[in-house]
Amino acid sequence: MARKSKTEKAAQAAEAAADAAKDAKRLSKTLPKKHAKKLLSLAEEAKEAADVSKKKLVRKPRKVERTATAAVAALTKATEKIEAKLEAKAAEKKAAEKLVAKARKRAERAAAAETPAGPELPSRAEAPSPVEAPSPAEVPTAEVAPPADVESPAVNGIPAPSVAAEPAPERRKPRAAVAPFQADDLTSLTVPELRARARAAQHRGYSRLTKAQLIELLS
Repeated sequence: MARKSKTEKAAQAAEAAADAAKDAKRLSKTLPKKHAKKLLSLAEEAKEAADVSKKKLVRKPRKVERTATAAVAALTKATEKIEAKLEAKAAEKKAAEKLVAKARKRAERAAAAETPAGPELPSRAEAPSPVEAPSPAEVPTAEVAPPADVESPAVNGIPAPSVAAEPAPERRKPRAAVAPFQADDLTSLTVPELRARARAAQHRGYSRLTKAQLIELLS
């Protein structure tokens, strides 16, 4: 098998760099902006490494090969790193979702355990029967005695009409006579004692009087 020339190796490396740049651009459309921006930058470098003229391939094949190979390696490494980060992030998200689901179930169980049971309603057999009202026939009626005949003396054989006796008016008890107090005795008393005597004598308006006025009222 014939060995490949340096120019052929450089051309294959440039073609691989061009394919890697295309794949990176397609992948960047599905990535977040931060990762897509970095991948697009490396894809542009790989595209530039692949875009060489035939004249350059003939004159500097090793340089073209090294540049293209380095661009493909950088793209491959960046792609693997981004995919690993996305996979780790997805795993973390999935684990977090599981933890949230478990915590939610625990909270629901705790709430169900803490909820007090409602009061038991009495069954139909235990329900209290309504109180029956007594019928009119069973209610005892008060017997009213007929009025007694009032006998009145007859005048000339004609019976006198019965007259209802009116109650006698209440008589007011006469006030007890209170002997007047001597002025000498009153002056030695205090105002509360004078008011007490005025109250006993059934006077009115004595609570606002002075001592001299009370003495004049009682003397």
